[in-house]
Amino acid sequence: MTEKCIKTLKQAIRDYLQWMASEGYTPTTCQAHKWALNRFLLFISQEDIAWDEIFTLHTLKAFQQESNLKQVPGLRGLSQYLFEQKKISRPIKRRSYPLPPIYEEYIFYLEKSREVAQGQVVNIRRLLFAFNHFLEILDVNLPNMKIVHIDAFLAEFTANFSPGTCRVCRSFLRGFLRYLYYERKILEKDLAPLVVGAPLFAQARPPKFLRPQELQQFFSNLKLTTPTHVRTYAMVHLAYYMGLRPKEIGKIKLDDISFKKKELTLRERKGNNPMILPVPDNTIKTIAAYVSIARPESKCEYLFLSFDAPYGPINPGTVTGYISKAIKQSGILSPPYSLRHTYAQNLLNTGATLFEIKEMLGHESIQSTKRYISIDLELMRKVLFDEEI
Repeated sequence: MTEKCIKTLKQAIRDYLQWMASEGYTPTTCQAHKWALNRFLLFISQEDIAWDEIFTLHTLKAFQQESNLKQVPGLRGLSQYLFEQKKISRPIKRRSYPLPPIYEEYIFYLEKSREVAQGQVVNIRRLLFAFNHFLEILDVNLPNMKIVHIDAFLAEFTANFSPGTCRVCRSFLRGFLRYLYYERKILEKDLAPLVVGAPLFAQARPPKFLRPQELQQFFSNLKLTTPTHVRTYAMVHLAYYMGLRPKEIGKIKLDDISFKKKELTLRERKGNNPMILPVPDNTIKTIAAYVSIARPESKCEYLFLSFDAPYGPINPGTVTGYISKAIKQSGILSPPYSLRHTYAQNLLNTGATLFEIKEMLGHESIQSTKRYISIDLELMRKVLFDEEI
């Protein structure tokens, strides 16, 4: 490969990593991408590959085989970035996972009725492809499927996965099983509750929420010196004072906010459960400040925009990244979702019922809400011992 191509690829990797940092990707993710891309650069420098052939599925597979890497997300991300920058003609194609009609109808159902994010749909399709192949080998069709078949598949498919990934896989499969039973009436029995790995694992994990002193520390360390800081400040307010998910924050449009009524219309909620929420005074002020002094001038209808032309909407990963960065910079070791957990805990402390908390959080199941709530020891002592702590 020519020295010029190597130099171009090296600069492309450098630009991509800088872009990741500006978009709020976590340092861990950036470092993982940097490590993989540097290995890819070394691989390309030793091969006689033209620039137009670098970002192809053939080259990706050759690199994976040589480096013994199963996944190289940084390489696909780089190819997509260069494609959007018009520096390559096309990004790396993804492997297709064709499915039988009933599976495809479920995927369509997820996209249209459940509004599942495209990235998650890709992962669900990959799992269902493997599941269908497993059943075909056993010569078992869906109506005759038993829980022993499902357990055998999960044991084989998730053998080398982390506990967290196993939980996600079980969750994906339970969704498909519920669809087969409730929506299509293909199964005689709902097998989803029998896939017990995910709920047991999830319930074993206590919710993380911020204590009063941690909240004070967190908010006192938030900065407002740059447009990025102002945007992060507004997103933090929506996460803590209203309990919104990163996806919900990223999907807010300017027309969804009524500054006069102090209301926010959430049109795109998980589970297709739109509603109108009251907005606290301090939150409506932070949103107004962001719109007036930090939001780029753009015809884009979304509230939160990137600071790079053409100033498009930010994705949930960006929201999560900036909130996570703000929490980490305050010296607190807690995930971004701890703000949403804290919101739920605060509702409980003010006397809200579990059903009311469920509605405010936008949960479909009361079981999901229960996992957000922990026992408030201070409140327990007041009730049992009439103590003021």
